[in-house]
Amino acid sequence: MRDIRVATVQFQHAAGDKAYNFGCIRHFVTEAARARAEMIAFPEMCFTGYWHVRKLSRAAFEALAEPVPDGPSTRDLLDLSREHGMTIGAGLLERAPDGGVYNAYVVAMPDGAWAVHRKLHVFEHPNICAGNRYTVFDTPHGCRVGVLICYDNNIVENARATALLGAEILLAPHQTGGCNSVSPRGMKPIDPAVWARRHDDPAACEAELCGPKGRAWLMRWLPSRAHDNGMFLLFSNGIGPDDDEIRTGNAMVLDPYGDVIAESRALGDDMVVADLEASVLPTSSGRRWLRARRPELYASLTRPTGQEQETRRVRFGE
Repeated sequence: MRDIRVATVQFQHAAGDKAYNFGCIRHFVTEAARARAEMIAFPEMCFTGYWHVRKLSRAAFEALAEPVPDGPSTRDLLDLSREHGMTIGAGLLERAPDGGVYNAYVVAMPDGAWAVHRKLHVFEHPNICAGNRYTVFDTPHGCRVGVLICYDNNIVENARATALLGAEILLAPHQTGGCNSVSPRGMKPIDPAVWARRHDDPAACEAELCGPKGRAWLMRWLPSRAHDNGMFLLFSNGIGPDDDEIRTGNAMVLDPYGDVIAESRALGDDMVVADLEASVLPTSSGRRWLRARRPELYASLTRPTGQEQETRRVRFGE
């Protein structure tokens, strides 16, 4: 890996309005280019919108999806990537050749290459399909990148497997914060009244978004994905109302020690930029610990316990 300047974004998408959402993507890519960033991460399903899709009929849900790489959204990303010499990641619904629909994250690269990650742990619609592979690839910028979408990052094995495939930078697109977790001490909904008064009382709104309903919940575990595996991590997220939930933003970049090196506290659309120093990777704690692994002891990790359930049942307590 070499040193690289990166950007990550939080923005409030418009449900089902791909033209508007791509306009937001184009705006931030232009801003990132002015800042001389070479890579930028946008949130999960930011092309299509996110939380509203659970209410769509099967026909409407499938109509929102498009093929990768031949669909218009991927083509637009590839054109934008070539125009600015920047690697761009953004989320959408992918329609596979067999008709299956996936929560997917497309990464467009300036040399015309592309990668797509299909979310492994899905619950966004009764007819959504789960991915079945990890996604790690080389970029024209001299770094190796992995992708895990939102809930994928909750499962520690996914981050470790991605690191073992050589990822130096993990793109972690989310739509999170303000979720009504079934865990008593998990996330809870953001108070809509506090959000509505954000311009009059920004301190109260920041406290709401950065407390246990948002940032504080993330900071219980997200830094460990970077630290324990020796990876840089780009966290992108929605911000503001998303159907009947309110996303908490906090776009951030973490280094391989799990330290936050750039972060937004904005109460609206925003981007942060950070310089990743390749020299910190080889001797980071996580990288060193990976060399001390004893794979012969880990067979139990691949054996079902009988307690496994579909993510949808776990997420909603069904």
